[in-house]
Amino acid sequence: MIGSLLDRFGPRIVFSILLVVMSIPTFIFAFGTSWAQLAVSRLLLSCIGAGFVIGIRMVSEWFPPKSIGFAEGFYAGWGNFGSAFAAMTLPWIALTLIGGENGWRYAIALTGVICLIYGLIYFMLVKDTPEGKAYMRPKKSSAMEVSSWGDLVQLILWTFPLAGALGLLAWKLGNTQMISGTFVNIIYAVLALVFLYQVVKILQVNIPILRKGVPEDDRYKFKSVAALNTTYFANFGAELAVVSMLPMFFQTTFALSPTAAGLIASSFAFVNLFARPLGGYLSDRLNNRKRVMLFYMGGITIGFLCMGLIQSSWPLILAVAITILTSIFVQGAEGSTFAMIPMIKKRITGQVAGMTGAYGNVGSVTYLTVLTFVSPQLFFFILAGGALVSFVCCLTMLEEPKDAFADEYELSSVDRELLAANMPGQELKPQISAVKS
Repeated sequence: MIGSLLDRFGPRIVFSILLVVMSIPTFIFAFGTSWAQLAVSRLLLSCIGAGFVIGIRMVSEWFPPKSIGFAEGFYAGWGNFGSAFAAMTLPWIALTLIGGENGWRYAIALTGVICLIYGLIYFMLVKDTPEGKAYMRPKKSSAMEVSSWGDLVQLILWTFPLAGALGLLAWKLGNTQMISGTFVNIIYAVLALVFLYQVVKILQVNIPILRKGVPEDDRYKFKSVAALNTTYFANFGAELAVVSMLPMFFQTTFALSPTAAGLIASSFAFVNLFARPLGGYLSDRLNNRKRVMLFYMGGITIGFLCMGLIQSSWPLILAVAITILTSIFVQGAEGSTFAMIPMIKKRITGQVAGMTGAYGNVGSVTYLTVLTFVSPQLFFFILAGGALVSFVCCLTMLEEPKDAFADEYELSSVDRELLAANMPGQELKPQISAVKS
């Protein structure tokens, strides 16, 4: 949903509104007095994660194809660093700086204040594009455009798991008795209606386009989007799942204290600040973005296979080294994924990034559900299997983007028509980035 709004209205407006609106559930959570208030506000607050998608489109407007990988990876790495920084500082603010039984409330509320203020700053100071460059919008933003009838079927099929993951969450909550069976069935019905609504929108947008015919220079293959969906399922989905279970794994396997296990496990996320930019940088510099993607997905497969072999008899330093190395591959693959997304189809970058980003969460939900039925060692093998499946998908489905290392994004005939309609009377110039460094 954010991806569609982003492609229609631009990063500045959408991100500013998202930040301001999301400050509200932050305050509700901080000062909530009942379980319902805490649960509902926290669920709403999770929508802030969609801000990541906005940045992907924003960065692609300011950097040319030849350097987009490092720029996107650097941006994404700082997102994870912000999360780690908050995890380190908020407890100190709550317990030491503020103190008292309500210290945690004011610490959480502080993040809402920052969110609100920065939303206003972003609206006042930020521009969607460099000076003299037009913001490319799709013909319609209510659903992703495709180029063939086969791609239309694929888009519908790949939309279903997004609703399915939410249904899986509802099923898990129902099993824990946190919500009633009746309420679970209501959620299923709502999700079914949402999915049908999405299908209708997909058909409404694409049937007229496909009947008219898509010009050859405006076509793209949805199978590349599908392949990138699998990569984010297998890398970011695995990262979220592993971060959730790794402290307990190290604590029970090596008989560590909870503090020591937590510090060691945090190494999996800590390397994000340089691992994601590295993945994007290699994608920029090695002149073949698909080959870099395959390298990283293969590395993830081997890394998780090795983690599945970790036993209490292993030297702790060796287990930590393998964990960090696997993390570098996982997060480098994330950087490589978003090094390719802006080149699939520039004017629908928000929607492509939105779908691929959502598949990271689909992967997390799926993997954490599987974890409840298997041992940690078998879980690592399953993560390796997921990465191997993605490797095969990339090998057979992913195509090297056209002009992946050019100084400017190539405009199709449809792009030129849309820009001419939005900028009547102005000469169309190449859409080259104004950023030089």
